[in-house]
Amino acid sequence: MRCLLLLLPALLWHTAAVAQSWQQVYDDVMDAYAADGDEASTEALADSYELLQQLADDPLDLNTCTREELEQLPFLTAQQVMDLQEYLYRYGPMRSLGELRMVRSLDLPQLALLPFFVMVSGQPDAAPRDTMPPLDTLLSRARHQLTATLRVPTQRRQGDRNGYLGYPLRHSLRYELQSNKQLRIGLVAAQDAGEPFFAAGNGWGYDLYSYYLQLRRVGRLSNAVVGKYKVSAGMGLVLGQSFQLGKLATLQSLGRTPTTLRPHASRSESDYFLGAAATLSLLPQGLVTARGDVRQLLLTAFASHRPVDATLNDDGTARTLVYSGYHRTPTEMAKKHNTHLSATGLHAHYQQGALRLGATAVYVRPDRELLPQTQTLYRRYFPQGRHFLNMSVDYAYMHHRWALQGETAIDGHGHIATLNAVSLQPSARFSLLALQRFYSYRYATLTGHAFGESSRVQNESGLYLGATWNPVAHLHVQAYADYAYFPWPRYGVSQPSSHSCDLLAQVSWQHRRWTLTARHRTRLRQKDNEAKTALTPSNDHRQRLSAAYSLGALTLKTQLDHAYVSNDSTEHGWLVSQHATLATAVKGRPLHVSAIAALFHTASYQSRIYVYERQLQHEFSFPTYYGEGLRLGLRLQADVSSHLRAALRVGYTNYFDRPTIGTGLQQVSHSHLTDIDLQLRWKF
Repeated sequence: MRCLLLLLPALLWHTAAVAQSWQQVYDDVMDAYAADGDEASTEALADSYELLQQLADDPLDLNTCTREELEQLPFLTAQQVMDLQEYLYRYGPMRSLGELRMVRSLDLPQLALLPFFVMVSGQPDAAPRDTMPPLDTLLSRARHQLTATLRVPTQRRQGDRNGYLGYPLRHSLRYELQSNKQLRIGLVAAQDAGEPFFAAGNGWGYDLYSYYLQLRRVGRLSNAVVGKYKVSAGMGLVLGQSFQLGKLATLQSLGRTPTTLRPHASRSESDYFLGAAATLSLLPQGLVTARGDVRQLLLTAFASHRPVDATLNDDGTARTLVYSGYHRTPTEMAKKHNTHLSATGLHAHYQQGALRLGATAVYVRPDRELLPQTQTLYRRYFPQGRHFLNMSVDYAYMHHRWALQGETAIDGHGHIATLNAVSLQPSARFSLLALQRFYSYRYATLTGHAFGESSRVQNESGLYLGATWNPVAHLHVQAYADYAYFPWPRYGVSQPSSHSCDLLAQVSWQHRRWTLTARHRTRLRQKDNEAKTALTPSNDHRQRLSAAYSLGALTLKTQLDHAYVSNDSTEHGWLVSQHATLATAVKGRPLHVSAIAALFHTASYQSRIYVYERQLQHEFSFPTYYGEGLRLGLRLQADVSSHLRAALRVGYTNYFDRPTIGTGLQQVSHSHLTDIDLQLRWKF
């Protein structure tokens, strides 16, 4: 599970601001990540956001949580998880979060984030819960939350006039019940703009439903989910359905990828199972050996049968599995749930002290044979057939100064994938990470997602080296170099034996109210020439300078982004933006206001620039800006009462270089676009 990056020491001031929330800290993280220009999946990022939302809504009690629950926090290294557990074992329950400063491996940025996701019980001597209260008791203690979100269109797209099956509104409903940290029930219903509602293939109303029931810590049952859920194990080579944020984020976690089982509570149509899964503790909780090491043996089993969209061949086989989730046109609706994937799997996990060993086996069977168009070279070894078996072993050893972890996997045809990481922490101010990967170009998996240059665990070998350094009190330096080699052709590269190199350096200085950040990233890649007879260099250079100033509840940040792209031609692009955030209270009730104004100019889409813009709760977007134009955005969130929260977001984009926006059915016949989002959240 790729882990959350704590990029900026500037995040520290958030803990002192009025009416703060974890989203404000996370938004700074995402804003910094956006400068990378990664073409990461918006669905993966949205799901990562949803994971943190789940964790923030139900903070862990440090005095009673298990190690597996603590490992869900994606911004902690393996050593920090161990040190927290050792502190609790040695000194007993914590009586305040101030004791976190006694855990030496926790640095200041993590101390800033932890209070949003953990708590200390009012009765620190209470024993962990291991029995399920009666159902009526659970329901009487339950906390309910209902959230409704609506996006109101202000301009009609071409598809709204002719092409889309539904109306242009985008809306969703979310309900969740939580009780005693043991029972959780949820339902998500979502509709994209243009999709039919109670009509034309959506007879049950919403286009997407996600539902789940979760039980935790009931005797030997550590965790169980019925409905839609996600499972991650090892380093993700066989089971990788978890937190994904990018290469720079890997530095903070030092490569840690914990095993998790959790409900699928996002709008994403990819990377989830539908059925039931459970994690059993085969040894008594907290079993301690003669040496004082905690020993545990966990077994996770799951079974799933879920529908997926697919593009079909003429003979009824599946050419491509489609995970976009859009069902707006007759063609998209014809693909909806026309194929099913059945999956079963096991993961065994043994840990004693610093040593961890695991084994995973997953079998997936689609009801249609997968038959991609293998005459296209880069698709030659895409997963094909009706039977997919993957097995792996994972391993880790944690020392207070170094750590080793990795996973080696094999598919049903004997093809190998392996991912291994070594981290060193010679001092509290300096850490190193080396990560090696080899994914055979013939290795096939339908459920694996792991660290790499591409999104597929296939056709890639590489070496990643990263370092974090705090030479003086207020200076934070991060850098990495990642080299990747691709033995087989891939999309946009018709020749074998291509390679890429990704280099990044970032320096942040934070003192009192000021934070200054500078970053440079260079990506050296190869692509086809026009005749597709040879490879030519494709180089991308991106820089960011930002200055942030905080004054109590108010934060102002000025930012300059620049892109320099050298392919067949040379292009430049720039974006200058001003951000403002106010977190205060009116008559004792929290009020959050954020605004952005940005002016951009790029030569084309090739030199596009990414700038993260805060959305409403449970909503996520990762906009790109290219051409010439102006972007304005305003977000308001206020607690109307102790139970009701209202939020409004308005965005306006005006392009100076085009009469229309978008193409095809998404085209708007204006040079400007306004988007309005409304949200109500009711807690009871």
